[in-house]
Amino acid sequence: MPGLTAQVAVTLVTGNSAAAREGAIAALLSTSTADGPSASSANVSAVGASSDCTRSASSSASALASPSAQMDAVILEGFGVAAQPLASEPGLHVTRIAPGCLCCDGNLVLRVTLNRLLRQRPRRLFIGLASSEHLDQLRSWLQSAPYDQLLALGPVVHSETA
Repeated sequence: MPGLTAQVAVTLVTGNSAAAREGAIAALLSTSTADGPSASSANVSAVGASSDCTRSASSSASALASPSAQMDAVILEGFGVAAQPLASEPGLHVTRIAPGCLCCDGNLVLRVTLNRLLRQRPRRLFIGLASSEHLDQLRSWLQSAPYDQLLALGPVVHSETA
């Protein structure tokens, strides 16, 4: 990924249900949008079908002025729920990938999805994980080359069951 200078803040979000994970990410997005980027906030990736989403109408003017600096990205593992808290709005790119272990079977899908998102230079990345079983392996993978130069891994957020 040549040309990327600033590291993308990454937050891993785990939880027992897709609704809980998406709710936690939506809360992190709204909290850090109002107060500016926080140290515990990051972009989250997910596995599934792709769809573009944006944060809020109030941030759309600034997103148009500098889309890459204002864009947040979310990768969600799984195909979503009926009442999704992450709505399509400018400044937020949401990608869904098929459920599966992201450090084992889903590693290639996650790698391709992550590389595509990083080319867009998001400000933050949130990755929603259905299982925290291989969380240590996933964190290790995200902290190894080439991602160690591109990502600033933050704390893991454990969402509550919705």
